[in-house]
Amino acid sequence: MSDASANVEDLFDEASGHVALGELPEAIALYRRCVELKPDFFDGWHALGMALLRTGEVKEAIGAGLMATTLQPNDLLAWTALSQMYVSNGQIAEAEDAKGKARILSLGGKIVK
Repeated sequence: MSDASANVEDLFDEASGHVALGELPEAIALYRRCVELKPDFFDGWHALGMALLRTGEVKEAIGAGLMATTLQPNDLLAWTALSQMYVSNGQIAEAEDAKGKARILSLGGKIVK
């Protein structure tokens, strides 16, 4: 593992510790740093989206959720989270679409082969 990857993992772990303590602004800042350092870091985008959703920053959460589903289109939790984000923003059609993709995955299907 490169130094940058190790650093991103350490930042991610530190951010997750802040989430556990309810310190979401601190966690969000660290998750943002993770994805700046490693733009293809799925876990960072997913966690960033969930933390943003919990603080009410729904539009930015959707952006992070879309990055997560772009990076790992067959991840059930990513689509479920994105659906929740869309619901929070009143985007019901988009939420239903994301929920449908999550359902396909839950039944053992694939979104992208």
